[in-house]
Amino acid sequence: MSEMSAIKSDTGSSSTVLEEVVRQSLAFSVADVSDMLAAKARLCLVDFLSCALEAADLPWSRQAAGVAAPYGDSVIIGEAKVTTPDDAAFANAVRGHGLVREDMHTGSIAHLGVVIWPTLLALAETRSISGPEFLRAAILGYEAGGRLGRKVMTPEVARLFRPTGLIGPYAAALAGAAALGLDQETTCAALALAGNCSAGLNEWPHTGSDEMYFHPGFAVRNAIRSIRLAEAGARGSTSIVEGPAGMLAAYARMQLDSPVTMFPGGDAEILSVFNKQVPACNFAQSPCQAAVAALEKAGVSSDRITRVAIDTYDAALNYPGCAHMGPFRTPLQAKMSIAFGVGAALARGEIAEANYARLKEPEILRLVDATSFRIDEALNAAFPQKQGTRVTLTLDDGREVGHAMDNIAYADAALIRHRFEAAAGLRLGAEKTGVILREIDGMAALADTASIVRNCAADAGSSPGGEK
Repeated sequence: MSEMSAIKSDTGSSSTVLEEVVRQSLAFSVADVSDMLAAKARLCLVDFLSCALEAADLPWSRQAAGVAAPYGDSVIIGEAKVTTPDDAAFANAVRGHGLVREDMHTGSIAHLGVVIWPTLLALAETRSISGPEFLRAAILGYEAGGRLGRKVMTPEVARLFRPTGLIGPYAAALAGAAALGLDQETTCAALALAGNCSAGLNEWPHTGSDEMYFHPGFAVRNAIRSIRLAEAGARGSTSIVEGPAGMLAAYARMQLDSPVTMFPGGDAEILSVFNKQVPACNFAQSPCQAAVAALEKAGVSSDRITRVAIDTYDAALNYPGCAHMGPFRTPLQAKMSIAFGVGAALARGEIAEANYARLKEPEILRLVDATSFRIDEALNAAFPQKQGTRVTLTLDDGREVGHAMDNIAYADAALIRHRFEAAAGLRLGAEKTGVILREIDGMAALADTASIVRNCAADAGSSPGGEK
């Protein structure tokens, strides 16, 4: 084995990155899941379900459900239709990503929840998975996705390849394999096979097209198929991460610089995940929030604003679509554009899903044209641990009013639960909404997690809005 494709494990044996990641994952037991980790995982699951339910009637969600096989018994969240586990996972991943309000792991620039939760929910309908094992598997998926993503996702890689599409198959496959209790060799094979399914190009921000929404769907469907192949005896290259033609060489054109360690010093990647307040790109979150705060300080309407200056950092402007200044052909282009998000927030006085449908509104476009960016080295140095910004408004009387944030304002548990209760209540009804929350809250004693996703099915005969 070449030096590049091996690291030394603490057992003294020569192991590839994948073998070591899996070995450490298998050593992480239900007993290692602290109350803090379990609470964060439960919150991310509620957030995922909320996003999936709210996005259920968006075009990409309906398309993914529409092409699902008309047979099977696996639930598509918010639908009466059932399908195969693979197609349900695909459709649910698309729904979870449909609002662009999914959870975010900044270090890997990836949305890990939209691949982990659909995989686990689909598998839970095929085999009995207890609540504690379900949470353990999810935490491991976030950990593997975060650790591997930090290695490969440089700004140059993220400019060309979709981080969720590249890292998602590994995260989903490890979560699924852990939930099913697969052994070292089978889990390694599942991850190696899934790594061959890493995909997703970042051309979509330039055209405003829809493939972004389907990236997590491809990842979860392929991860589940990879798990099944591994269980059937298919082998994979355990040097898939650092080998001469592995992930690092193929995408980042670099060699492994240090070992990949799971939970180093007790740190867990899921605790680095944040839940969005705003249905827009990660990098547009704090600028939009700061813009609204600056407008409130100014105490004026947006027509008094003559210039908008946004202090930001290189990673934000380098990510495809974030520096786009128009034209805006689709809501997705608007959600990716920092300038549009800020302009819409200023024109409307709030950050809302409806902002991104106002693609031709003259006041928003005027504010986009009045916007400029400045790179702040202190913000550069703070990224990815923090994603700060400063928005400065110049008014027609010459005054400047600004607001600075050292980090994004995240959605807290109260907001996440409120959003879920509103979306689930509308689509599923109050009874099912209450059951789902009670089962998630009580996962430590839940014998079979299939009941969670089965309660996410709409009643037969329900309309898309949940009414009969």
